[in-house]
Amino acid sequence: MVRLLPLTASDLPALYRVCRQTGRAGRDASADHDDPDLLGHHWAGPQATFDPALGEVVVDDDGVCGYLVGVGSTSDFEVWCEQHWWPALRERYPLGAVRRASDEALVRSIHRPDVTSAAIAEPFPAHLHINLLPRAQGQGLGRMLIERLIDRLERRGIGGVHLGVDADNARAIAFYRHLGFAEVAVEDDGGLILGLRLGVPR
Repeated sequence: MVRLLPLTASDLPALYRVCRQTGRAGRDASADHDDPDLLGHHWAGPQATFDPALGEVVVDDDGVCGYLVGVGSTSDFEVWCEQHWWPALRERYPLGAVRRASDEALVRSIHRPDVTSAAIAEPFPAHLHINLLPRAQGQGLGRMLIERLIDRLERRGIGGVHLGVDADNARAIAFYRHLGFAEVAVEDDGGLILGLRLGVPR
């Protein structure tokens, strides 16, 4: 039996695990990184810590098998990260250490994180990350999680939400487009930014 539960701080280790196991365009990225936490430090932990009321975890009889995390204001989130999230990680992961290239790229992002442009953050101020393990896919859970998030964002009066997706993840791109998301930008690494306006008929 699958349940959607509010996000709590005790869920963070499970979120990191799911993030890692879906980190290669939806496939398991565990073998791609020597440090198992680096992906979660970017795409699960800070969002879950900054705005936990927007997050949910998917739990079945075997434990956490998916999650959605989001923030209502990407601009405020990035300021918070600079003040409260990245400093300790910069001490933990100093530049110049010997690492495999995939880990080094994530460490560089800790020291020089991307800043979302106003062209995205103003019309689509919220953002989300969602990951489901294979055993939780194909059950309509992704749509349900996003629709529940949209309801919470609209109740806050937020006018848009965006997300990033690997350009190679054709299945995810098709899923988001089916929900009404549209391409609004292409990242330097070729990834896509998709946006959805809220508070209007979809």
